[in-house]
Amino acid sequence: IIDGRFNIDCGHFENMSTRLQDCLRPNCLFSRRHVHVVGCKSQSCIRLMALPVKNPIRICPSTCSGCKLQPVD
Repeated sequence: IIDGRFNIDCGHFENMSTRLQDCLRPNCLFSRRHVHVVGCKSQSCIRLMALPVKNPIRICPSTCSGCKLQPVD
């Protein structure tokens, strides 16, 4: 999970901090509840991580600093 600032004007998300959260699914290789303890070869198990969730803890009405630095054409 990525906590950060969402800029309404430009729609960009700026990261502020990250944390991990267990999905707790028994068919996920990355979960502590995974049913196959060692050397899982099961095709039904999830082997890829999903993209992290972006959690806007701050909402800013202006543009981000990256967009402010870009020259206007």
